[in-house]
Amino acid sequence: MRTHGLRRRQVGRPRRQIPAPVLVLLIGCVTTILTTVGLSTTAAQARLAALPAQPAAPPDNPSTPERVALGRLLFWDPILSGQKDVACATCHHPSLGYADGLDLSIGANGVGLGRERSFLPERPQRMVKRNSQTVLNVAFNGLTSGGDVSTTAAPMFWDLRVRTLEAQALEPIKALDEMRGGTYPEDRALAAVVARLNGNRDYRRMFARAFGGSTPVNDGNLGRALAAFQRTLVASNTPFDRYMRGDTTAMTPDQVRGMDRFQQIGCVNCHNGPMFSDFAAHVLAVPDSSKLPESDSGVNKTYAFRTPSLRNLSTTAPYMHNGAFATLLDVVDFYRRISRGGGRRGGGGARGINPQVARDQIDPLARQLNMRGRGEQDLVAFLRALDDSEFDRSVPEHVPSGLPVGGRLQR
Repeated sequence: MRTHGLRRRQVGRPRRQIPAPVLVLLIGCVTTILTTVGLSTTAAQARLAALPAQPAAPPDNPSTPERVALGRLLFWDPILSGQKDVACATCHHPSLGYADGLDLSIGANGVGLGRERSFLPERPQRMVKRNSQTVLNVAFNGLTSGGDVSTTAAPMFWDLRVRTLEAQALEPIKALDEMRGGTYPEDRALAAVVARLNGNRDYRRMFARAFGGSTPVNDGNLGRALAAFQRTLVASNTPFDRYMRGDTTAMTPDQVRGMDRFQQIGCVNCHNGPMFSDFAAHVLAVPDSSKLPESDSGVNKTYAFRTPSLRNLSTTAPYMHNGAFATLLDVVDFYRRISRGGGRRGGGGARGINPQVARDQIDPLARQLNMRGRGEQDLVAFLRALDDSEFDRSVPEHVPSGLPVGGRLQR
């Protein structure tokens, strides 16, 4: 009877109905939220992607243990520099994310490592005019959201002046301010270095094993060996990479929010694909460095520079082609000033805008960025999700030349 009475009271009590207009509104709101989230995720997966586990090698330079071992020693051996005091590793050191931690590098006539590096007294002091980019993942250069690029067309340097990693590896050897110094003219640099290598019994043996042929020690094989080693410097297991491969716990909530903001702002228009770069040149009006005697006008004197990768930024500061900005928040602030609603003209300092560049010369993709509102911390958190600390940091105990490993690091 009690149960029957309870049932009767329940049946008799009218249920509260949600008015039809309110119900339609609620359903619309939920649909909008779900659609927005879905579009955000879809956009991220369409414009961004995880790095492959390993890079491809060109047909004329397949990776072999012998070539990689030879390239590793050459990378650390100052025998490649004019005064035998600078190695590739001097400006691309594993303890500094395979960069050097400086705004502008110090190559020839320098001593020390990273921010402690300085010029030797009574030696010509020629700053390298651009920031040293990391060689981590450099083997993936050119890999964009549009698909793989041929290894014979991979873009290199801030001004895109060289294609392929093999060709890039030889350029610092010829550069006066990087490795050559004033020891010999530029057109004789490679021949002089090849002669040194040919005069070393260990290098002759290693080149023969790696390449064969009657004259294995030549500048072409020198570039191939250095490139083969650099293709092993891969950092492809970031939180972002794991997230994109299906581990939804790999990124924190603020990093996911930052990824959404990265797309909403428009950063993804230039920083896309597995390397977070379109590898194109863009005019941004980054202020010139006061350390240089003249303005650096970039590609074809247009003040355009190649879009850098955003991977491993935590260990590769400072930022931009001349290291103008010390922190990621400084970079975000710069983009705010050149984007819509910006336009304040600064002086020559790091917080200014290059007076050599008119506002209408700044790339429309940069001017159209929507930097309004807050969210800088989420954006920076997302950029931290592109860090991978697990990469090869090994340093040879000695090099065949017998010179100091990594160049002159002590006075």
